[in-house]
Amino acid sequence: MKLLLIYCKEFAYTPKIKTIESAPDHTDSMEFENIQTAFIQVEEEDIEREAEISKKLLKNIKWVCGKNDTNKRIVLHSFAHLSESKAPPDFTRSLFDKIDERLTNSGFEVFQTPFGYFLDLRVDAPGFSLARVFKSL
Repeated sequence: MKLLLIYCKEFAYTPKIKTIESAPDHTDSMEFENIQTAFIQVEEEDIEREAEISKKLLKNIKWVCGKNDTNKRIVLHSFAHLSESKAPPDFTRSLFDKIDERLTNSGFEVFQTPFGYFLDLRVDAPGFSLARVFKSL
């Protein structure tokens, strides 16, 4: 798994191109302020390491949200551009839903960008040390 964590003063998206035919239809844009984003690339080898990577992912998200004072607000974004290895979409979607549930149960407000879409993104990320963190889990 590859993980790019970006703290955003503002983050917004608009669904543009559906890339997975079976994905639900999405047309609504969303905008957020003072929010942590997690750009996540789930890799093929993560299938055999699901418990381990889930634990590491949760730990990294909780840590960076605390450091960036985002009031436990996170956007999970499937970003299949950080590695050549890609897990099947069904596995990735399931993993995102499990992470969402675990974060919600820990008191986080969790949002997911529409899965199976190319999105127009607007990212306003300030320039300080922990505004951008990359991890290979």
